[in-house]
Amino acid sequence: MGLRKNTDIAASADAHKDRQYIKSLARGFEVLRAFRAEDRGVSNAELSRRTGFPKPTLSRLTFTLMSLGYLHLDQDTGRYFLHPHILTLGYPVLRQLSIRELARPMMQELADSVSGAVVLGMRDGLSIIIIERARHRTMATWPLDIGVARDIATTAVGRAYIVGLGQTEREKLLEELRVDDAARWPEIKHGIDGALNSYKDIGYTMSAGDWVPEYSAVGVPMHLSDGTILSFNCGGYSNRLNPELLKDMGEKLVEMITTLSRAHGDSFI
Repeated sequence: MGLRKNTDIAASADAHKDRQYIKSLARGFEVLRAFRAEDRGVSNAELSRRTGFPKPTLSRLTFTLMSLGYLHLDQDTGRYFLHPHILTLGYPVLRQLSIRELARPMMQELADSVSGAVVLGMRDGLSIIIIERARHRTMATWPLDIGVARDIATTAVGRAYIVGLGQTEREKLLEELRVDDAARWPEIKHGIDGALNSYKDIGYTMSAGDWVPEYSAVGVPMHLSDGTILSFNCGGYSNRLNPELLKDMGEKLVEMITTLSRAHGDSFI
């Protein structure tokens, strides 16, 4: 399908030392990544603070990105917005993911049957990016839009990815997580260990309010033939879910992915 393997998702930590590394290009992408879903426009000063780039450098970068059509400047406020043109970068990737078309109706059927939400994600650094989602009408206000990033260490969809990794790759990721948040590492590691044990014992991971108290979910990984690991989760509002309902979600999610794997010709274990 032309997808890069999971080992290629994050650039090497030493890549910036290579003579082929173009620092200005990398900085441009850093500026784009600095925008957040809740932003209502961002000033050069704020972008400079978020990226750590000097204001003159940041001004040149935003001017270039605006000239290329990826940013829009509100002349009245002096604030920048991501322009819809940026979606052209991600669209070819989504089009290559033919599994989304197979998964979408199955995900919707599951979401309706449990009055919850189902998401499909792929790894991006220390996050999982949602690439498809389905939800019951009662979950319409929950933020599950395509493109939203979720924490890889504390969410069911993130832990599903972690349990799907081989031992060497998993240990490498765990070290990255430890370095990234040393203060919370014991708590994070405890949750991941629980996910590994849960997956070994019952076939799915669980996150009962670990990410946010209002949301609980189960998760399962799926391996594609090109080495890509996808992660699925199924969840809902914590105040509606008890252990039996979470167990029902987990079993139905495993059943859905088994069916999807057979239809797509891949495995999910």
